[in-house]
Amino acid sequence: MTTVDPRITDLRQRIDALDEQLVAVLAERVAVVREVSRYKTDEASVKAPDRVEQVVAKVRALADGHGLPADLVERLYRLLIAELTAVELACVEERVAGRP
Repeated sequence: MTTVDPRITDLRQRIDALDEQLVAVLAERVAVVREVSRYKTDEASVKAPDRVEQVVAKVRALADGHGLPADLVERLYRLLIAELTAVELACVEERVAGRP
């Protein structure tokens, strides 16, 4: 049996705590996306490519300011936006179809 350096154990615990915070923030972002979907009526208003590019530019700048690779943050955000766009489209479609 190999022994894990206690420093690694401590760092893993910090990572676990950060993961909890990240998931909580993602849950909050999803809730806000669902709320925003109440004010949209069609696919074009949901997809909003200009807004997507605005968000990507903003997070790239934030990444730079925090010493993170901007390309990595952009890829993560584009995936997040694509997934949340699907959630938002489903919310709009349900509302337009008269489903709660």
